Amino acid sequence: MADLQISIAGGEGKSLPEGCTVAEAIKALVSSKERKRILAARAGDRMLDLSETLHADTVLEPIVKDSPEGLDILRHSASHVMAQAVVELFGPDIKVAIGPATSDGFYYDFDRKEAFTPDDFEAIEAKVKEIAAANLPFSREMMPLSEAKKYFADKGEKYKVELLDEITDDAVSIYRQGDFVDLCRGPHISHTGLLRAFKLIRIAGAYWRGDENNVMLQRLYGTAFFDPKELKKYLFQLEEAKKRDHRKLGKELELFTINEQVGPGLILWQPKGALARKLIEDYWKDEHYRNGYELLYTPHIAKRDLWATSGHLDFYVEDMFSPMEIDDVSYQLKPMNCPFHIGIYKSKKRSYREFPIRWCELGTVYRYERTGALQGLMRVRGFTQDDAHIFCLPEQLEEEIFNIIDLNLHILKTFGFSDYDVYLSTQPEKFVGTEDNWQKATEALKLALEKKGLDYQVDPGEGVFYGPKIDIKIKDVLGRSWQCSTIQVDFNLPERFELGYTAEDGKDHQPIMVHRALMGSLERFFGVLIEHYAGAFPLWMAPVQAKVLNITDAQLDYTEKVFNDLRVAGVRVEKDTRNEKLNYKIREAQLAKIPYMIIIGDKEKDTEMVTVRLRNGKNLDPMSVSDFAGLIRKESIVGE
Repeated sequence: MADLQISIAGGEGKSLPEGCTVAEAIKALVSSKERKRILAARAGDRMLDLSETLHADTVLEPIVKDSPEGLDILRHSASHVMAQAVVELFGPDIKVAIGPATSDGFYYDFDRKEAFTPDDFEAIEAKVKEIAAANLPFSREMMPLSEAKKYFADKGEKYKVELLDEITDDAVSIYRQGDFVDLCRGPHISHTGLLRAFKLIRIAGAYWRGDENNVMLQRLYGTAFFDPKELKKYLFQLEEAKKRDHRKLGKELELFTINEQVGPGLILWQPKGALARKLIEDYWKDEHYRNGYELLYTPHIAKRDLWATSGHLDFYVEDMFSPMEIDDVSYQLKPMNCPFHIGIYKSKKRSYREFPIRWCELGTVYRYERTGALQGLMRVRGFTQDDAHIFCLPEQLEEEIFNIIDLNLHILKTFGFSDYDVYLSTQPEKFVGTEDNWQKATEALKLALEKKGLDYQVDPGEGVFYGPKIDIKIKDVLGRSWQCSTIQVDFNLPERFELGYTAEDGKDHQPIMVHRALMGSLERFFGVLIEHYAGAFPLWMAPVQAKVLNITDAQLDYTEKVFNDLRVAGVRVEKDTRNEKLNYKIREAQLAKIPYMIIIGDKEKDTEMVTVRLRNGKNLDPMSVSDFAGLIRKESIVGE
């Protein structure tokens, strides 16, 4: 048997016999201390189990427990163990579908006549612990395709057979742990004993293969960690996330509502939410004005032909609402604002002296989302983008991207977000324009990120159909990532719409167009703000800054005066003069997340002062109404 040259990436290789396992190679190349951390290995674009055999010269890159890939392997393995537990508990009539790892755990889909309930979780978790304690090895086997189809068909596993029908390889890999067998590419952990921290989270419905024309399966979600302390931390954050759920707080704080008679995914902003939105919009407009932008307003519909020119009908039609006929002409609810801004650009002949042109709009757009995908403010059918488009000369592009990044990070910081991940999203499979223009646009974004000194990751194929983009995903107080900001360089729409300008040489040239949104959508961003602050907004964006509370009816006149004086002074104030106990009123104001409570009793009335209580329970020294108004003005400076 011939020897192979096997090495660890970046290290020296060794001659090892052909057919040796990955585990044997690692034992020969890595110290015993390091080996304990290794779960699997990458060889080129493949991930290998420790039990896989090597038949060619190979450079191995170990995958360790505390890496994202290592955690994915554990969680994928956990989904198999959970499926085994469910089948053993509830019988072979259950049909299993798929069970991948996710960003924060895993799921497995089951076809079962009876509905799972949270009451089943305890039994499933106990069975998982039993399987884990048995230290069952994950055994990988290659099975001829025809044999695999017969094997799963004989077991009645129709979902596995359907998946196999789409495979053209001669053989497929299956995995066994104990008596449970699953179709899977792997890799997996070496044995079930590594599964020490496991928890079922929730149940959901899921159409087979995401197609609403297929059968509805039951999806069990769970999570797993190598360290039980990490699981405990995650479960704490999960409970905290439930308390911060923007749908729950949005209802309790009367910020927004969704009415089925109006339509799913369409947000109704209530007075308090509308006021918070106004404060956000005013700040956004002021910052853009200071940074050289001009404000636009555009319609909600346009002729359908416009979307043919832009390319949306070719690449985006599934996300658009059905057209409407007006005077025998087909019109379309807008999914994007960019063609409207192009229309304004084309309203007159442009000169190079006008550039850069920076236009911004809080433009409401409409996109079709499936009902099952809708989620509060996070996934909606009508939303307002904080949109902007910059038309610039080639030599201005780099500076414009710099300026956008600076403004973007400044605005995010003002709202309390200073932790984020940056991604460079590249050319997708379906795109418009030339390879040359895509290369130029991608290089422009890459160069700007590098010159700004921003760490970033490449997100292959995730650009929009007309250009590459920079995506900024902010992290909230719980460390969760949210996609908000995007910056896109576009050579294609200017070409499709035949945009031009008179250059210094007197000839007609084509401008470069940059699309960008900083908050993404007001609805989604507001939902993130609610959860980030748990509804207790900073004073400058709190819809109600203070609430005036009287102790008895004897102070009604003075309470009314304080309330009116504060309104005149510009304080966003409410009053509670109900015949209720003071502690009850205070408790309600705290639950409403109101920053300040103004207490009015006989002492305050007699001295024409107020007692001020913070929502955290702390009391300030008595002060005059004018002093309190001054305090509010000082603390309401945006970003302070």
